[in-house]
Amino acid sequence: MKKIKIEIKWAILFSIMTLLWMVLEKLSGLHGKYIDYHLYLTNLFAIPAIFFMILGLKEKKKVFYDGQMNYRQGLISGIMLSLIIAILSPLTQWVITYIISPEYFPNVIKRSVEIGYFKSTTEAEANFNYMNYAKQSAIGALVMGIVTTAIAMIFIRTKKTE
Repeated sequence: MKKIKIEIKWAILFSIMTLLWMVLEKLSGLHGKYIDYHLYLTNLFAIPAIFFMILGLKEKKKVFYDGQMNYRQGLISGIMLSLIIAILSPLTQWVITYIISPEYFPNVIKRSVEIGYFKSTTEAEANFNYMNYAKQSAIGALVMGIVTTAIAMIFIRTKKTE
């Protein structure tokens, strides 16, 4: 447990940041009045997500590895961090769906049918629901976390001096 203390800390911070992002989206109207823009603007979440992953990896390097972390060590740390975020994501998604923005799914279902993205409400409901989003967020967290780590560690790792 001590070996992954930093990853647990950053996974919790990542989840809190995700919840705050969703509050911001809701307050800005992206879950209601401006739902047509949600598809595009929600992708800006990648900026704080990458930032938090990098901060977690840098802390691991500084605190756990005393400033000397190779690519493999960082990759393992990032995979662990991504895995913990993925494990927490169904709970995070539950809070978003049922507490922060319970109107999001009804709004996006209605709008997606109105604009012809889906032919029927039933089709839209099959896509826009808690279970589907919980699965997508877990898989997305794992995949994007690993990709982010793989790239970030090129820059974060300790370079060998000769």
